[in-house]
Amino acid sequence: MSEHFRIGVDIGGTFTDFTLFDDGDRIARTHKRLTTPDDPSRAVIEGTGAITAEAGLSPADVGTIVHGTTLVTNAVIERRGVSTAMLVTKGFRDLLDIGAERRYDLFDLTIAFPKPVVPRALRIEVPGRLRYDGSEVEALDLSAVEDAVQRLVDTHGIRSVAICFLHSHVDARHEAAAADFVATRFPDLSVSTSSDIFPFVRELGRWTTTTLNAYVQPVVDRYLNRLEGGLRQAGFAGKLLVMSSSGGTLTPAMARRYPVRLLESGPAAGALMSARHGSELGLDSVLSFDMGGTTAKGCFVRGGRPLKRYDLEVARIHEFRQGSGLTVKIPVLDMIEIGVGGGSIAQVDDRGLIAVGPVSAGAEPGPACYKRGGARPTLTDANLLLGYLDAGSFLGGSMRLDPEAARIAMEKDIAAQMGVEVMRTAFGVREVASESVARAFRTHAAEQGVDLRKSVMVAFGGSGPLHGARVARKLGVSRLVCPNGSGVMSAFGLLSSPLAYEVVRARRLALDEAGVQILRAELAAMMEDTTAVLVAAGAPSGLIGHVMRLDMRYRGQGYEVEVEIDGLDACIPVPLEQAFAAVYARTFGLAFPDQPAEIVNWKVEAIGPAPGNGTHYRLSVEGASASALKGHRQAWSADAEAMVPYAVYDRYALAPGTKIDGPALIEERESTCVLATGDRLSVDPHLNLIIDIGV
Repeated sequence: MSEHFRIGVDIGGTFTDFTLFDDGDRIARTHKRLTTPDDPSRAVIEGTGAITAEAGLSPADVGTIVHGTTLVTNAVIERRGVSTAMLVTKGFRDLLDIGAERRYDLFDLTIAFPKPVVPRALRIEVPGRLRYDGSEVEALDLSAVEDAVQRLVDTHGIRSVAICFLHSHVDARHEAAAADFVATRFPDLSVSTSSDIFPFVRELGRWTTTTLNAYVQPVVDRYLNRLEGGLRQAGFAGKLLVMSSSGGTLTPAMARRYPVRLLESGPAAGALMSARHGSELGLDSVLSFDMGGTTAKGCFVRGGRPLKRYDLEVARIHEFRQGSGLTVKIPVLDMIEIGVGGGSIAQVDDRGLIAVGPVSAGAEPGPACYKRGGARPTLTDANLLLGYLDAGSFLGGSMRLDPEAARIAMEKDIAAQMGVEVMRTAFGVREVASESVARAFRTHAAEQGVDLRKSVMVAFGGSGPLHGARVARKLGVSRLVCPNGSGVMSAFGLLSSPLAYEVVRARRLALDEAGVQILRAELAAMMEDTTAVLVAAGAPSGLIGHVMRLDMRYRGQGYEVEVEIDGLDACIPVPLEQAFAAVYARTFGLAFPDQPAEIVNWKVEAIGPAPGNGTHYRLSVEGASASALKGHRQAWSADAEAMVPYAVYDRYALAPGTKIDGPALIEERESTCVLATGDRLSVDPHLNLIIDIGV
C-alpha cells in the first residue's frame, strides 16, 4: 500500500466516475463505467480493479479511496428505507403532518405534500416533558418506552427508531436516557436522537431530519458493509472516506452514524473542485455547472468558497416550489438541482410540447442508443443525432452508440406525434433541456442576489461541456471554463476534499457579557470535540482549523442571519453586535442598532488539511494523436438551423496557448465540449479550456 495513490469514486445515476491520482508525480488516470443500480458497490469494486489494472497496479497499492454517493437521496425519494418508528413527546405525534402550516401554492386546490417517512401508526407518544429552558416538568417513563418499542417490533417489524422529544436541543437527558434504554433492550434496532443528529431550534426541521436519518441508517450500514468487504476482498487495505453534503469527508463510522449528511454527497465534490479552479484562475464569482446522466446541479462560489446553508428540501412534489418537500437541517453546500441529464427521457407532454426529464433512463436500460433495452428517446440520443457525439468514440471507443436506434426512438415518441422532422425534434429536445437548466439557474441567482453577467461558468460532468456554452449564452455569462478531466471532475473533487466535521448547539443567549461568557465556553468545548473526531480519523492535530458561525437575530424575531466570527477572541459583545448589524444590513438593506440582539445557534466546523497540493495535474492518456485536429463532422448549427461542418479536435493533443474558433467539437474520453459559431477557445497553461462566448 502506498499513500501516494488515491482514488476518487463518484456514483451517479447513469455512470460511476473514477480518478486514480499519484501524489508523487501528479499524474491522474480516469475511468468511467455504467452504474449498477441493483448494487452500486459492485460498480465501485469492479471499477477500482479496472483503473488500478490500467495503471499497472492493484487495489492493494492504493492508500485512500474517497467515495461520493446518491444512495441516501435515492432511498428517500424512492422510499426504499426501512420500517422506522418515532418516539415523541406526548401531544406532538402529529407535528410531522401539520408541518409548517404554509401552502407553497395559494391557488392550487389539489395541493399535495410529501408524506413523512414515518407513518402516523408508527409514531408513539411517550410521557415525559422538559421546559424550554431544560428544566423537567415530567420524568421520562422508560416503561412506556419499552412497551411502545416492543409493540412496534412485534406488530410492524420496525428496524430503526427516531427519538424526538421537545426542547432536546437545550437538554438532551431524556433523549439520551431513552436511546440508551432502547439500545440495551433492543440491540438489533438502529437508534437516532434529534439532540445528536443536528440540534437546531424548531422541532419540525430537527425531527424530520432525525426520522430521515433513522430511515436510511440500516440501508447505508448494509451498503458500506458490502463496499468495505468487497474492497477488502479485492486487496484494498487503505483508508475509505465518504463525502458529506457540506464539502468535507467523513469516516465510514461517521457516515453510518449520520447518513442524512450524505444527501448531497456527490454534487458537493464537484462544487468544491469548481471553487478550487476558481481560486487558481483568480475568479471572484463562479457558477459551478455539473451535468451528468440524471441531473444538473448549480452552485455559486464567491471568494473561492461555495455558498453554504443549513437546510434543504428533498422529495419535492414540485421541483421548484419551496415548501413542497421534506425539510432537512444539515450543513450543505447551497446548490440547486434539476432533473435534466444525458439520460433524461424526452416526451410530448399534455400541452403538446416537448418535455425533458425528470425521469431518467439511468444505466438500466439506458438511452435508446446504448442498445441495452432502452426504447425511449433521451437527451443523449438527441446529442448523438445532432452530431455532437461520435458513435465510435463514446467513452474513448469502449462503448459504441447506435444512431439508428436513437433515430427510431425520436421519430416514434416525439417527431411523429408533433409532425416535425427528426433533426429539428432532436434540436428541440436539446434546447428544452438547456433552457430548463438556465431557468433553474436564473431562479437560484435571483434568490442569492448574484449577477450572472459578472460570473464565470465552470462546466463539468459527462454532459456539462456538451451544454455549457449554450446554457452560458442563455444566461448572459460571457466566459466558460471546462477543466482538464471535466468529464469526471466530481471524482477529482473528492480527492481534494478535506476531513471535516461540524456540530451545532442551540440556546437563546443575550448579547451581553454573561451570554458571551457562556458562548465562549461552549465554543471552546465544541472545538475540542470536533478536533478529537478528526484526530481519531487520522488528521494531524496541528493542521486542523476551525470555522465558527453564529445564528443571530433581534429579540422577538422568528428567523436569524448567520454571522461568521474569527475565533474565540472575537466573542466580545460590541464587536459581535457590529458584525451582526453589518450582515443584517447586507441581507435586508438596513439594521436597527438600538434594538437588543440575541444568539440562537452556534456552530463549529473542524477542517483538516486539504489533500494534495492545488489542482494542477497531468492526465495519463494513451494513444493521443500527434495532431489535435482529428477531422470534420456534420453537426447541427442553431444559427443556420441545419447541419454544418464542425472541426473535431482531440483534447489530449491540445497544447497550452492553442486557440480555436467555433463551430468546433473538442472530444475527450468522458465528454465533448461544443463550441458554436462565434465562440472562441484558448488552452491555458494547465490545459483548462477557456471559452469566450460569442453573442
